[in-house]
Amino acid sequence: MSTPRLVLASTSRYRAELLSRLGLPFDRVDPGADETPQDGESPQKLALRLAEAKARAGASLAPDAVIIGSDQVASLGGSVLSKPGDRRRAQEQLTASSGSAVTFFTGVCVLASPDAEPDAHVDKTEVEFRHLTADEIQCYLDKEPALDCAGSFKSEGLGISLMSRIASEDPTALQGLPLIWVARALRRAGFKLP
Repeated sequence: MSTPRLVLASTSRYRAELLSRLGLPFDRVDPGADETPQDGESPQKLALRLAEAKARAGASLAPDAVIIGSDQVASLGGSVLSKPGDRRRAQEQLTASSGSAVTFFTGVCVLASPDAEPDAHVDKTEVEFRHLTADEIQCYLDKEPALDCAGSFKSEGLGISLMSRIASEDPTALQGLPLIWVARALRRAGFKLP
């Protein structure tokens, strides 16, 4: 039996770098999914819905492949922290996160075919930020402006210095793709992994 073709429905270089750790060849497609939250949608449900929407969009572009879709939603006190996009918003997010806990919901969906039932999961990671001074925030943004990351930091980089604690079942989930679960799902889909 031949190994199925694998496609990551994401333009995120972080997710691509994570998936490459599994040593499987894969292609990437841009799912072009609308990431607008629905009224009253919880951050957890939003992450799961977007992961599935991206996987389904990817399946329409590569119907012969097993598709992985993923999305991450950061929540501070029930409010969604999006990718900041600019330094001012990053500073505001980090200031609001100072001394608080931010919850990250990383949704992932694997589709074995366009009409298959989704194999989906949401990983929850809680990050506690230490109390940050304005100078520490400015120093961090000077050295690692994580403007394309939900919550305005990178735990795999200097951003780890901003935290007092991380609670997670899978450290790769905070980086954008929960590889422990993904490896299990890919085994179920017919891929050979150790």
